[in-house]
Amino acid sequence: MKNVALGQYFPGSSLMHRMDPRVKLLLTLAIIVLIFFVHTYWGYLAVLGMLLLAVACSRISIKFVLKGIKPMWFVILLTFVMNIFFLTGEKILWEWGIIKIYWEGIEKAIELAIRLILLVMCSTILTLTTSPKEITDALESLLRPLKAVHFPVHEMALMMSIALRFIPTLMEETDRIMKAQTARGASFDSGGLMEKAKGMIPILVPLFVSAFKRADELALAMEARCYHGGDNRTRMKVFHVQLRDYLALLLFAGLCVFIGFGF
Repeated sequence: MKNVALGQYFPGSSLMHRMDPRVKLLLTLAIIVLIFFVHTYWGYLAVLGMLLLAVACSRISIKFVLKGIKPMWFVILLTFVMNIFFLTGEKILWEWGIIKIYWEGIEKAIELAIRLILLVMCSTILTLTTSPKEITDALESLLRPLKAVHFPVHEMALMMSIALRFIPTLMEETDRIMKAQTARGASFDSGGLMEKAKGMIPILVPLFVSAFKRADELALAMEARCYHGGDNRTRMKVFHVQLRDYLALLLFAGLCVFIGFGF
């Protein structure tokens, strides 16, 4: 669980780390939306190329980024298998009794698997190169116009920041509980799917109790320090869009044009 990269921040001073968090957040959201408009392998290759360029600029090992995909393998595999066996089409590739596998099903399964991998890679690069505090400030800055309609921008950004911050902590807690249960004789690798699901109950119950306890302690600590978010708060670090941010936006515009031409 400690090796899960999603939600973790990798400190550094690379080009990606020094980019404006607002631009990184907007680009990440834009790429996520763009991935759903891609329907060709050339388009997916172009998106993958841009993500690999971002990884190279971040000076983070590609192996570490790919660890973010590891927890999603079951979802990717399940989606892949369900599309192969349940999606129908015109061209039958293999048939055995009532089971029919269509070529369209395989194409769709591969396409969805690629999309999921690219989505996880995209979000992992953002969290690895942007601290939760920067994401919070960027989100609050981008949503500031909504304050005019009394939308709780600061509170929502703070909740997201705390959630991101606690992902690694909860993973460490899960790892600690699993080791403690294993020492008591519990086995999480044996048995069928239902037995494994039942075996997770001794982990989930103390994990939820621990999470609620941490949330309560955090709320008390914030109240004890008279924390009052929102109005009239200043920031030590003020964001400025620089040349590298404009270049990243230009690169994304080029990617949109490439995909827009049907690639």
